Amino acid sequence: MPTDDNTLPAPLTGVRVLDLTRVLAGPFATMLLADLGADVIKVERPDGGDDTRRFGPPFRDGESTYFLSINRGKRSITCDLKSDAGQEVLRRLIASSDVLIENFRPGVLDRLGFSAQAAQEINPRLIYASISGFGHAGLPEHVKAPGYDLMVQSLSGVASLTGPADAPPSKAGVSIGDLTSGLYAVHGILAALYEREKTGKGRRVDIAMLDGLVSLLAYQAGAWLLGDKKPTRMGNQHPSICPFEAVRASDGYLAICCGNDRQFIRLAAALERQDLCDDPRFSTNAERVVHRAELIPILQALFEPSPLAHWLPLLNDAGIPCAPMQSVDEALEHPQLAARGMLGTVDHSKLGPIPAVGCPVQLEGSSTFNSLPAPLLGEHTDAIMAELGL
Repeated sequence: MPTDDNTLPAPLTGVRVLDLTRVLAGPFATMLLADLGADVIKVERPDGGDDTRRFGPPFRDGESTYFLSINRGKRSITCDLKSDAGQEVLRRLIASSDVLIENFRPGVLDRLGFSAQAAQEINPRLIYASISGFGHAGLPEHVKAPGYDLMVQSLSGVASLTGPADAPPSKAGVSIGDLTSGLYAVHGILAALYEREKTGKGRRVDIAMLDGLVSLLAYQAGAWLLGDKKPTRMGNQHPSICPFEAVRASDGYLAICCGNDRQFIRLAAALERQDLCDDPRFSTNAERVVHRAELIPILQALFEPSPLAHWLPLLNDAGIPCAPMQSVDEALEHPQLAARGMLGTVDHSKLGPIPAVGCPVQLEGSSTFNSLPAPLLGEHTDAIMAELGL
């Protein structure tokens, strides 16, 4: 959030981003770029704009809260890209932009005459970034397939790891495939902008949602590739650390994270069960993982009689990593978020002041929160057309 100490311009000040994205992955990426200072021009269809403008409920005075949450910091222009006039507008925008980012299905912009090659002929310095379900290279039957988050979570193996062991595979509680690909798109764009400073030339950035989620498998992929062990659903448990999961207190759930033997010794002492450390089944992390089914019921029986208000100060004083398992409303009220400026307000032209979650990238000396609100459909068309000389 802006403060009086933020005197330096945001790092992407002066960078123009042409945003041809809609729904979640691309708009999330371009909002992050806007927070870092970029001038983001969101191009929308005249007949309704971004699909997420109609996602809901919930709505706030007729505006989708989904759309408002991921389009802060942008200017909106409506443009029919299938018309001659719309294509002339797009050519001028390409000529004046540093980055073009799109998440159409592969081939759509090519058929309109705005492939990466065509766009970079207009502007050789252009960074052309694409986000799709399966990428613009690879097996043709997959390149052309639609990429919805639930599909990609399912194909990536992430859903197979999510949920209790005795329940069906489950998606994550947020659209992690979309959000991950948005983050990787920003990663690639920033790298390409840095390279352009040395070469003077743009670069194609190709982001696939499936690639992004498979990369997040991390140690779970390593367990199979290197250890020949097939990962399975374990609920809140960790496959390689114990105790590292949720236990039930009398009024809620508590995450206990003993990342090493020293922390387990402190946990046993806090619970007045030092004898657990002398038990060969529980004396080392490796043994605790093997004997998890025997240890966790013992711990659960100790935690369940007392409330969170008893356990949290006791465990914190003992130096044991722990946290209550909060709901979304509770999480957004956490005082650390306010202390770090992660929550604030933007002044929407229709809705007035509305709350917003800020940018997690904080840079000393400059703000990384764009106070420009999510735009109304076509709100900035006249101003942008004037900038283009039209």
